[in-house]
Amino acid sequence: MAKKLYVGNLPYSCNDEELQRFFEQAGSVSSASVIQDRYSGRSKGFGFVEMPNDSDAAKAIETLNGKDFGGRKLVVNEARPMEDRRPRGGGGGGMGGGGYR
Repeated sequence: MAKKLYVGNLPYSCNDEELQRFFEQAGSVSSASVIQDRYSGRSKGFGFVEMPNDSDAAKAIETLNGKDFGGRKLVVNEARPMEDRRPRGGGGGGMGGGGYR
């Protein structure tokens, strides 16, 4: 069964292909993606790697977590499912309670 890994503390210059090549040291990689800011297109410094089996994923966590990549120590662990986000409250505007006389 495929396993998705979270990869944090990526260099901001890293792209999907570099991330995939780096993780191939640990085994087969189904996909690799660096998450980018939707407005600027710049990397957010983290991404996800999907590995086709549990043993390759476990090897990646064991061997690559804390390893130097582009001058930064990677954080590698099993990805958690995304939680529902509460809507951001935007408050108010308005007159703020002062009122008119």
